[in-house]
Amino acid sequence: MIRAILFLEDGAFFEGQAICDNGESAGEVVFNTAMTGYQEVLTDPSYAGQIVVMTYPLIGNYGVNKEDVESDRIYVKGFVVKEFCRYYSNYRATQGLIDYLKENQILAIEGVDTRALTRHLRVRGAMKGMISTQDFDPKSLTRKLDRLPAMEGSDWVKEVTSKEKYVWGQASQVRDDGQQTIRYKVAAIDCGMKRNILRILERLGCEVHVFPANTTIKEIAAIQPDGLFISNGPGDPAAVSYVIDTVRQCVGKLPIFGICLGHQILGLALGARTYKLKFGHHGANHPVKDLLGNRIGITSQNHGFCVDISSLPASDIEMVDMNLNDQTLEGIRHKKYPVLSFQHHPEAAPGPHDAQYLFGYFIEMMKDRRDPKT
Repeated sequence: MIRAILFLEDGAFFEGQAICDNGESAGEVVFNTAMTGYQEVLTDPSYAGQIVVMTYPLIGNYGVNKEDVESDRIYVKGFVVKEFCRYYSNYRATQGLIDYLKENQILAIEGVDTRALTRHLRVRGAMKGMISTQDFDPKSLTRKLDRLPAMEGSDWVKEVTSKEKYVWGQASQVRDDGQQTIRYKVAAIDCGMKRNILRILERLGCEVHVFPANTTIKEIAAIQPDGLFISNGPGDPAAVSYVIDTVRQCVGKLPIFGICLGHQILGLALGARTYKLKFGHHGANHPVKDLLGNRIGITSQNHGFCVDISSLPASDIEMVDMNLNDQTLEGIRHKKYPVLSFQHHPEAAPGPHDAQYLFGYFIEMMKDRRDPKT
């Protein structure tokens, strides 16, 4: 076994064993409370720049496969667990988790007291940390972390957005009865979009034109879309001013739907403020109340920033979803324009499917714009 340490910027450290000697890796340390979905977590671009601690004690029991990835690669900076499962069992599995991490050169450690680590992060907050298999000197590790930029103020979207525009779901698709399956053309700003969002929009009859995050309103308007989607992604929403400006110009011109970072960007475009949460919301078991439908759903979440409820211009915006753990804002709707966004991940990859109906609101907004009700 290879000795390893997770050293935090406040001086706390946790020892364990690395699955391979990859040297060092640093990032913001956060914990995830999901019991399953580790492959989706690893490949979620929203985790770029972060070391993820899984609170569930045994990770890897069903292996990994080629279908459950949410992007083209693993984005986490490091992976911390209590114990890796050496013997996976699932008919869909093509590989074990340990081999998957080694193949992708991800620095991962086990044998860590993840309950104590999670408790520490809950009390002290998410913070910078470094996994090392070579350097165990607190002073040296502290100096290295001092040079690491904080998540607050950092633009990670530019690291994960697509380099070129592409289309998901072709308009030429035709059903067996001869009817086209594509009903709506959606322009999507890729801030680190998960693939399951694309799959759901395609299933609902959308041809999705995915644009890099630095796209302009002129480029969006050129395809004459029925609606605009703003995706999830990593980092501080206030740092991506170029996306905020583009979205601001689209308000009132198109139906707009945002998820996670997209929700925060939309809030900023509408005049609200955002702030950093103490330890964020990361997991697949967060209760959220839908104030429109008066129902409660268990949701998948992954974010470290939040829209400040008190900063919302009440004359134009209303809160439609609320987190029942800490009463933070989870969803907004514009009172005049077809604009709607949610902090949680209704596509639920990984997680429960309680909130997938929210995509239907976006479809209805586009339908109403195309065929206005008289």
